Amino acid sequence: MILDLDIGNTLSKWRLKDADSSEIRSRGAVWTREEWRPGSDIPDLDVVEAVRISSVARRAVLEETVSLLRRQVGVVHVARSTPEALGVVNGYEEPARLGVDRWLGTLASYQLAGGCCSVDCGSAITIDFVLPGGRHLGGYILPGLRLMKESLQLGTRNVAIDPDSEAEELLLPGKRTVEAVNHGIYMAAVSAVNRIYSEVCDREDVALPMLLTGGDARVVSRGIQVPHAVWPDMVYGGLEACFPLTAAERAGKMSGAPRIPPPVSLEKIRAALAFSMLL
Repeated sequence: MILDLDIGNTLSKWRLKDADSSEIRSRGAVWTREEWRPGSDIPDLDVVEAVRISSVARRAVLEETVSLLRRQVGVVHVARSTPEALGVVNGYEEPARLGVDRWLGTLASYQLAGGCCSVDCGSAITIDFVLPGGRHLGGYILPGLRLMKESLQLGTRNVAIDPDSEAEELLLPGKRTVEAVNHGIYMAAVSAVNRIYSEVCDREDVALPMLLTGGDARVVSRGIQVPHAVWPDMVYGGLEACFPLTAAERAGKMSGAPRIPPPVSLEKIRAALAFSMLL
């Protein structure tokens, strides 16, 4: 089995992948902590032959995790943000400072779609762009839905946005404080993603496909105005591309990769952008 770990600042996600069939056998998530308890927090390491790790948590968390795993697993791969990988040139002035989850998402989306806009809707919403030739432009970071809600301190933090709500409903004025908060932060998030996408495509003279991932991708997706796909395993896809361990991965296949809808024309993007500027 292959254990893939996506360690965030608050939540750590894992999945077990069959090394022979490339099938995902199980997955889960635990709160990120510096001291891990084998057995209760992570899968049975006796069946694991290799581990791949993406981590944006504190260094102590990563070091403790790697130390635990290397005592029981023969192969441990830790992803790093590099100046260049898999045909993509990192757009950061200091490439190592780009969050590795963003880097892996960018690499995965580029392998799947070529030039792409990748949006990670987690604790923060990150938006990264890579052009068809592989030049990563950098990106944008804004508060995620939960962080925006917590910043208001109105006692509504535990009332989540219903992921099954229609976008039209979430964009209406709220008639209770909880609704007003949820609809307001939703409007802020989807408006930012839509506007940033249009501005960058206009400036770079290219219409890019869009991929969404992260815990809030499903609900944010409902308010995105351009064709896009949701790929929950995008970061894992980056790990697969960087450290291919199965026959399918070595052939370029990434787990759960969606069909990419073609983007709308650049003319339509510019027309919508021009209209929004008139309002």
